[in-house]
Amino acid sequence: MLRKVKDLTGYTLQSNDGDIGKVKEFYFDDNHWVVRYLVADTGNWLKERLVLLSPYALLNVDKEVRQVAVSLSKKQIEESPALDTNMPVSQQFEMSYHNYYGWPSYWSGSYAWGNFPLIIRDPGKRQTTNIDGKAWNPNLRSTHGVRGYHIQGVDGEIGHVEDYIIDDETWTIQYIVVETRNWIPGRKILISPKWIDRVSWDDSKVFVNLTSEVIKAAPEYSDEILLSREYETNLHGHYNRVGYWIEE
Repeated sequence: MLRKVKDLTGYTLQSNDGDIGKVKEFYFDDNHWVVRYLVADTGNWLKERLVLLSPYALLNVDKEVRQVAVSLSKKQIEESPALDTNMPVSQQFEMSYHNYYGWPSYWSGSYAWGNFPLIIRDPGKRQTTNIDGKAWNPNLRSTHGVRGYHIQGVDGEIGHVEDYIIDDETWTIQYIVVETRNWIPGRKILISPKWIDRVSWDDSKVFVNLTSEVIKAAPEYSDEILLSREYETNLHGHYNRVGYWIEE
C-alpha cells in the first residue's frame, strides 16, 4: 500500500515483546530510491544510539492503530551493532549490522534488493555477502534532510520537495510530493524518482526533464486524494510514462 512519510512519522514500533519507540524518519539510497532503514525514536531507551530498522524486519503497517510491527525482540535490537547518534552510517557499520541479523546485503547484485528483486523475509533464503568496505559508497540520504530541496524543470524552478509516498511492501519511494505554492498557489503535484534526471546534493536541487506547461496540466494531487490505480494511470499517461506496476 502507498503511504506518505509524514503520515508514518510518529507510528508506534511494536517488537516481538513490546513497544520500542516511534517512527522518526527514513534513510533511502539515491541510486534506487528505496528505503534502506527506518530511524526509530526510542525515547529514553537506547537514547544515545541511532536505532535503525531494516525493511527486512518490518512485518506490516497498521493504519488503524498507527503501528508498525517489527519482527525483532528488544534484546536483539539492544545487542545489535551500536551507532552513535552523531555519527554517519558508515559502510563498516552496515556490513556488521546485516551480518548480525543474517540479512542479505542490498548493495551487491543487480536488483534494488541486491541479488533479489524483492525483500526476502524467509530465513532459509537469506545470505550475506562480504565485500571490500573501502570500495563501497552506500549514498544514504535522509527523508528529513532532502525535504525542502528545490525541483528544477527545463525552464525554471517549479517548487520543492514536501513529502514522499512509499510502497510499504517493496519500501520503494514511488513518488515525491512537490509543493508549488510559490509558483502555482495551492497546488501540489507528484513526480516519480524515475523521472528525475539528476540530483545536485551540493545545491539541494532535483532536476527533471519536464516543462512548466506540462506540469501545470498534470493531474492535481492533494492530501485528501486517494492514490487509486486510476489516478496513477492518468498521472503516468499525462507524462507519457509506463506505470511501475506494468514494468514489474
